[in-house]
Amino acid sequence: MLQQFQAVSIASWSPQKGVCTGIVECRRPQLPAFKFGGEQLQTTGQRTSGTFLYASWRSAQDHTIKKGEANPQNVDPMLPKKKKKPYPGTPQNVDLPPTLPKKKKKPYPVPLKKIQLAGRADKKLAEMGIEKPLEPPKNGLLVPDLIPVAYETLDAWKFLIKGLAQLLHIIPVHACSECSEIHVAQTGHDIQDCTGPNSAKRRSFHSWVKGSINDVLLPIESYHMYDPFGQRIKHETRFNYDRIPAVVELCIQAGVEIPEYPSRRRTSPVRMIGRKVIDRGGFLEEPERCRSVGSASSLVDLDTHGAIERFSPPTESEVPKIAQETIDAYEKVKWGVMKLMRKYTVKACGYCSEVHVGPWGHNAKLCGEFKHQWRDGKHGWQDATVDEVFPPNYVWHVQDPKGPPLRSALKRFYGKAPAVVEVCMQAGAGVPAKYKPMMRLDIVVPESEEAHLVA
Repeated sequence: MLQQFQAVSIASWSPQKGVCTGIVECRRPQLPAFKFGGEQLQTTGQRTSGTFLYASWRSAQDHTIKKGEANPQNVDPMLPKKKKKPYPGTPQNVDLPPTLPKKKKKPYPVPLKKIQLAGRADKKLAEMGIEKPLEPPKNGLLVPDLIPVAYETLDAWKFLIKGLAQLLHIIPVHACSECSEIHVAQTGHDIQDCTGPNSAKRRSFHSWVKGSINDVLLPIESYHMYDPFGQRIKHETRFNYDRIPAVVELCIQAGVEIPEYPSRRRTSPVRMIGRKVIDRGGFLEEPERCRSVGSASSLVDLDTHGAIERFSPPTESEVPKIAQETIDAYEKVKWGVMKLMRKYTVKACGYCSEVHVGPWGHNAKLCGEFKHQWRDGKHGWQDATVDEVFPPNYVWHVQDPKGPPLRSALKRFYGKAPAVVEVCMQAGAGVPAKYKPMMRLDIVVPESEEAHLVA
């Protein structure tokens, strides 16, 4: 359908070339969309005929429509309007955390293309003989603003261990003796998802035993190094270094001073050309550690080993308060680790759960996961994520801890939550809003006979 112009400005017609050139001005106030059209020019006397093509675009008023909003001129009035979300800013339900396959390498937290571009830029600077620009803490110096964060994280880590050890006297935790599954309830669940070595004989049912604090708070350990930029740990010298929790090692390298675990504090930065360190200030021997009776007790507070025996069970009136303080400490540790890892480098193996805090990984040949023979037992180091340093350890959420056990037939109606959050919630603590969508608190679990009737 041809559109008629109300006014046409300067235009000229060339009979030899059959082309009409000029400026077209549309005086219509509103045009609903981008349109094409044409006009036939008649010849009468000295006038020449031809075809005149034009195009029109939307009016300036349409540019005010934001992305994602519907144009009121193009909306069908018969269509139903979209309903507002009952919980603005928070999804109603989210998918459960995926289980990564063991016969496959973990995905890179940083896109591989970005890693390759950074490597090419470093290689280009090295070929030109230009030093690699490094900022703290990449050059071995501390970040003053993160030192208070490291102390707060370490204090929250100590209180998390203490509070969780006290709550485990009241809240029962069951662990499978064949796999890594745990369950927080009066009895173990009946969901058939065991992947242990003898699971086929038990039809994938779990073999439940009494759980410990290490089942709830997974012990991710790392080698403590006096100088992270010094000599790398070899397979033969791995016993010369202590293994401490990765969270504690991260706090030490971020500025926390622990006499039993000294760390080198540089005053001059490390210099590098490409991947080669040209100036690290020399190699220094680790000073002798002070071992005393008081220091031994302070180190015990940093580890989960034997924590339940160190702390007595709380009274019934103290349980809700301890549970709330424990879940607050859990969030504080997670926040601190996330903030420290934005600056300080932490490496993780792409095949197993090994973690190393430092600019590069160690050379201990301890990896026994997928294709470890091809790597001679060496780890496949890559940048670590927060969940690898401080794993959440998701468990099934139980709405009624004293009710019947969870069943495989109703598995899709159950939610999950981190083990620490589930323990604290059953002890009377308030659940943070970010965990509610995964816990699926708004879903009513039907009876087993009604499960097949639910859409």
